[in-house]
Amino acid sequence: MSFRKNLRTAPRRRSRSAPAALSAALTLVLVGALAACGSSSSDDTSGGSSSAKGDGAFPAKVATKFGDVTVTERPQRIVALGWGDAEAALALGVQPVGASDWLAFGGDGVGPWAKGLYKKSPQIIGTLEPQFEKIAALQPDLILDTKSSGDQGRYDTLSKIAPTIGVPKGGDQYKISWSKQTEMISTALGIPEKGERLIAETERKFQDSAAAHPEFKGKTITLGSRTAAEFGAYVHGTGRVDFVERLGFKNNPAVDAKAGASFSIPVSRENLDLLDADLTVMAPIGVDAKKITDDPLYQAVPSVKAGRSVMLDNDTLSNAFATDSVLSVAYALEKVVPLFAAPLT
Repeated sequence: MSFRKNLRTAPRRRSRSAPAALSAALTLVLVGALAACGSSSSDDTSGGSSSAKGDGAFPAKVATKFGDVTVTERPQRIVALGWGDAEAALALGVQPVGASDWLAFGGDGVGPWAKGLYKKSPQIIGTLEPQFEKIAALQPDLILDTKSSGDQGRYDTLSKIAPTIGVPKGGDQYKISWSKQTEMISTALGIPEKGERLIAETERKFQDSAAAHPEFKGKTITLGSRTAAEFGAYVHGTGRVDFVERLGFKNNPAVDAKAGASFSIPVSRENLDLLDADLTVMAPIGVDAKKITDDPLYQAVPSVKAGRSVMLDNDTLSNAFATDSVLSVAYALEKVVPLFAAPLT
C-alpha cells in the first residue's frame, strides 16, 4: 500500500462515478431521512446529542474549503467521518451515531485514550470510500469530515445527505491540526467556548512538555515511516509535524523542500539520507519494524548511525501519534515525548 495513503486498512475503492451510481438508492433513503428530521425521538437525542444543556450558539457558521456552512440548530444525530473527528466530538461531550475507524482500532473505532466515552456504539462507516447509503440511513443532521482528502465529489455527495463540515481552506489531504479540528467541530456543535477551553488546556500541556525538554528547541526532526511499498516522510502542515513543532522541533527542511499536495513524500531506498536530522523518528505501517532496522541503507543514515533515532513500533504509541486528535495528543505527550528525549540527552 502506498505510503501516501498511510492507512492500515482501507475499503475497496469505487469508480469515480460511484456517487452518480448511488443516486437513485440514496434519494430513496434521503426521503425517509428528511421526513424523520422533522421530529426526533428521545432515543435519537441520546444517541447523538451534546451533553451540554441549552440550545447552544446557533445559528453556527463554520468556514470550510467549500464555503461557509451554517448549522441552524443543535444537531441531534452526528456522523463523524474525518480522521479523528469522532474523538474530537467525544471530547466535547457528543456521541456520534456513525463514525469511521481510520486506524482499524476495532470496537467503537477509537483509540484506548477514548475508551468508554461512547454510551452506545456507533455504526462504523468506511474511510476512503464511505458507504453513502449507510450514512443516509442513520438520518444525520450533521456530518463531520474535517480531516479528510478534501475531495469535491465526496463533499458534494455528503452535503446532499446533511450539512457537512468539510476540510478547512488549505486542509486538503488531512492537513489540519487537532486544534483547528476541535475549533471547527465545537463551533458546529454550538459549544465554541467548550472547544476553546479544551484547546487551551491541551496547549498548556504542550507548553509544559516543551519547557521540560529545552533540548528539543531548534532541533531538526524527520518523521518517517515504512510500508510494504516504500519509505516516506511527513511534511509541514500535517498533524504529526504540528505535534513536534509545538515541542520546539523544526521539521526536516530537506523533506519540506520536496513537499507537494500530499501529507507525505516518498523516499527511495537509494535516497534514505534524506531522513537524516538531529532526530529521526520512524514507524512501521503494515510491516515488521525489522523491515526498517535491518535495512543496511537505513542503518547508514547519519542520525541512525549516531544513535539519534526512535522506532515507534508499539501500535498504541504509534497510533496515538498518528491519530492527532485532542484526546490522543494528550496521551502521546505523556508516552511518546520521553522516547524523543532519550537520544538527545
